[in-house]
Amino acid sequence: MYTLMVADDHPLFREAIGAAIRAGLPSCRLLEAGSLDEALHGIATEEQEIDLLLLDLGLPDAAGLAGLERLREACPALPVVVVSAERERRLILESIALGAVGYIPKSTPRRALLTALRQVLGGQVYLPPDIMRRPAPPDPGDAPLAGVASPDAASPLDALTDKQLEVLARLVRGDANKVIARQLDIAETTVKTHVSAILRKLDVGSRVQAILAADQVELAARLARLRPHD
Repeated sequence: MYTLMVADDHPLFREAIGAAIRAGLPSCRLLEAGSLDEALHGIATEEQEIDLLLLDLGLPDAAGLAGLERLREACPALPVVVVSAERERRLILESIALGAVGYIPKSTPRRALLTALRQVLGGQVYLPPDIMRRPAPPDPGDAPLAGVASPDAASPLDALTDKQLEVLARLVRGDANKVIARQLDIAETTVKTHVSAILRKLDVGSRVQAILAADQVELAARLARLRPHD
């Protein structure tokens, strides 16, 4: 049985998300907090380990990413998913960079919310699908992400083999190594080897960064050109 905590200062939202979780994940035990201090107190005094904390970015005592930063400092081993009305790509990426294991917009439909929670509880990182599909909007003041080529540079996908492109496409879809191994009819250890090579060739440090570094349209086009494998 999983224990989840919802930290949000709006009782109606806590009630709504609690109802969704109880209906879709009936074996979960749910705790609530209306502020960051209340959440930290609950974590410290709770006898049973908390498996996941759902954090709003608009808490009265920790606006923006300050609450996430305090949680990571106080409870570095506690998985935290940000649940927010904000959908700005930069904020989502910063949340992941600060250690969140997922970002769920408050506008997410119930079924997608439950899918996201199952994915995170299963040890994967969750990002909103529309964020995963589209490239970041251009910002002249931003330095490029590691592994993302400028328009004049060669594509980072050039360095990947056909099999690595297939593995990357499934990473983008959010598939776990075991699922990728079954789909491609290869050993799970081989998948791990491919993932390590993908991270190295794209010059990134994690699966999430690899997903973000991959141009989705270009990746789909390259996969369409691949010859069928025997």
